[in-house]
Order: sequence, then C-alpha cells, then structure tokens
Amino acid sequence: MYVAVDDTDSVSGNCTTFLATEMISELCKEMDMIGYPRLVRLNPAVPWKTRGNGSLVMRFGKGSGERVHIGNISGRDIFCFSNATEYEPDENYIIQKVAPLIERYSEPGSDPGLVVSRKKPSQSMYWGGVRNILEKSAAEDEIQRIGAVKYEKGCGRGIIGATCGMAWRPRDSTLEIITYRPKERWGTERVYEPLSIREADVSLPSTFNSWEERAQKVAMVPATPCPVMYGLRGEDRLDLMRGKDIIRCEQLERWMLFLTNQGTDDHVIRHPKELVPGRSYYVRGKVVKSSRITGGHVLTDIDTRFGRVTVGAYEPSKEFRLLFDNLSEGDDIGVIGELREEPRTLNAEKVHVIKAAERYEKISNPLCQGCGRTMESVGKGKGYRCRRCRTSADGPELKKAVQWVREGWYEPPTAARRHLSKPLKRMGAEQPVEFVNRRI
Repeated sequence: MYVAVDDTDSVSGNCTTFLATEMISELCKEMDMIGYPRLVRLNPAVPWKTRGNGSLVMRFGKGSGERVHIGNISGRDIFCFSNATEYEPDENYIIQKVAPLIERYSEPGSDPGLVVSRKKPSQSMYWGGVRNILEKSAAEDEIQRIGAVKYEKGCGRGIIGATCGMAWRPRDSTLEIITYRPKERWGTERVYEPLSIREADVSLPSTFNSWEERAQKVAMVPATPCPVMYGLRGEDRLDLMRGKDIIRCEQLERWMLFLTNQGTDDHVIRHPKELVPGRSYYVRGKVVKSSRITGGHVLTDIDTRFGRVTVGAYEPSKEFRLLFDNLSEGDDIGVIGELREEPRTLNAEKVHVIKAAERYEKISNPLCQGCGRTMESVGKGKGYRCRRCRTSADGPELKKAVQWVREGWYEPPTAARRHLSKPLKRMGAEQPVEFVNRRI
C-alpha cells in the first residue's frame, strides 16, 4: 500500500520528513516498510512552496526478500524489505492511524494532503508536478482513476504533491540520510563540529552538497527552527551510514534514510516549445551584454531562438556571478535556470560555456606601410590616416586577449544550489581551473 503526504510544514518550522518518520514508527508496529521511504522534490518555482517543495512517499505491507537497516527512531531500529507479499493493508485503516499525526504535526496555515493507494498514479503526474504547475483537479481526477483514498485539511493543496510524488518512477536517484533533534532542542542553536562534516565530505566521495571547501562552510545544516539536525546526501547507502558516524554533533533522537530525486535535474525542460514563467529550462544563446545592478546582482542578455532573454545571477550565488561579469559578446552559452515572471529573468542554476568568442585588445594605432610612422585617428569609427603619406587603415593594431572564461560547466557554491539541481560532481565534470583560481 502506497502512502504519500505533502504540505504540512511552513517557513517557520516543522518538517514533512519528520512527520514521515512518525508515520513509519506508527505503521511499522503492525506492517513492514517496502523499499526506502521517498523524499520527492517537485517544481521549485511554484509560488506557494514553503522551503523545498518535497512530498514524502512510503509503501507498507508484509515484506519479503532482502532486509535493510534504514533508520532508528527513539532507539528502535527501522528496516525495509526489497519485496512484498500479496498482502495489502486496508486504506481506511491506514488513514485512521496516520490522520491524528497529520493533525498534530501540521503547521498553522499549511494545507496537508494524504493519499493512500494500492496502485501508483500515472508517471505523467510526476513529470507534470516536477516541471509544471498542476491544478488540484488533475490530482483528484487521477486519485479517482486509480481508486485511491485521500485525506486533506485546509484547501488540501498537499493532495497535488502527494499524488505527484507517489507517481515517481526513478530514472536517476540519490539518497539522503536525515537526522533529527530531540523535541526539547527544536528552535535552539545547533551544536556540531564543522570540520567533522568536512572530514565526511572528503573521505566519502559519493557524498555531495555537504561542504564548501573554498569558503570552509557547512552546507547541510538548516538554519530554520525545524526538527532536522542535518541532511547528508550521496549515492551510496553505506557511505552515508559511515558519514553519520564521522559527523560529530549534539545528541540525535532519530535518523532515517530516504531515496530521493535530489541532484537529478528532473525539473529541467530541455527542449521547450515556448518559455512560460514558473518553470525551469535549459536555454542556449549568444551573449549580448552583462551589467551589475543594485544589490550586487548581475544581469546578462542572451539572444536565443525565443528572442532576447535576460539571465539573472543574484547576490546569494556569490562568486558564481564572476562568470557573468567576464562573459564576452558572442560567447555561446547554455543556461539552466528558473524563469521568473516579474521581473522576467532566467535565474541561473548552472551555465555551460559551449564556445567562448575570441577577444582582441588594442596594442597601438596602426603603422603606415610607407613611412613606418604611427597613424592618427580620424574620428570615432572613421579609421586612421598617416598625415605624411595620406595612407589610411580601418582599425588599430590588435592582439588576441587572454581570457579566463573557458569552455565547460559552471555552478554556484554548495550552499546556493537547489535541491533538484544536479551538481557537477554527479555529472563527472569540474569547473575550469581558470575560474576556480580567479574566484579566490
């Protein structure tokens, strides 16, 4: 039986993943967990998201096959099974068990939705939820089609995320081990040793987005007063388990391992027919100009098959903006980013410099081929002339300029990356060394 929940937290606190651990704790008293619990991120551009726009999906039944340790809740180890028997729990019984938890752990102003189903929704629901903005009616129609049962509060917007998350069939996936603080510590300053996080990042190559080496900065510990202590992301379960043992922090009350779509770029529309705000795209174009505006943001105009598009690199992306400062007219680039409606900008998440245009700089005025003297400018844009010989030239003496913008991929520092954005580390790519050296 599939169980999915969404939209229970807020910007001021709580966490839907914590609610998921409560649901797991309750239902695993009588049932088994089938497969990993799933943290499924959806369209990061939706206007009503709280923090990460993630839904939680679990499957319960009677397990068979391999038994894997995936968590601990208040001293009780949690396992999942690779397969399930034909037994299916009753949908209404599950709602009866978990509805009180949703009531208890939903933040004021949230709009929770719970979906319980024997069948998974159509995969198109996932791609619609991660790349577009869906109406609640689309989720309700799908719930009815597959014979699922729902429970909701408020306007029930969480039904959309729950349905879309349940529909995910991974093409690419990662893992995240999330640790939680005792309730009495929620809202207080987190206590941990930053260098132990660096140690985990360096010693466990399958992990990502946990540490920013250049700034010596932790990127996996939240700043909100939520129950989470930290979230360590990676591709290997055993590495994440080892990482949890390496990281030194305050006492943990529980931890859980989630299968996720984080770091996959699933949200990116790569061959759009048109550009619609509230979606994320890969757009290719030629650089026209860049300029800094108030606040330290950089705006870069590029000519694309959709016309001129303004790309935004904002102050929180820090040294990533240096790339845009140093792009030249004619550079051929591809930009991955979210298209904002107002102001209409493509907010850059990653950039691929496909072909850097050759740049030249003036050495001197041209020399006269007759007498060897330096010519003088006739006027702006009118060329040069030798007074003695009356010979002329169109332009000055030039030399090819040295430029540090090279072909390759560029990304913001770790703390400025989105949950869904695929890090270069997962793409088998590294930023050009010229950029790495110059940004220091």
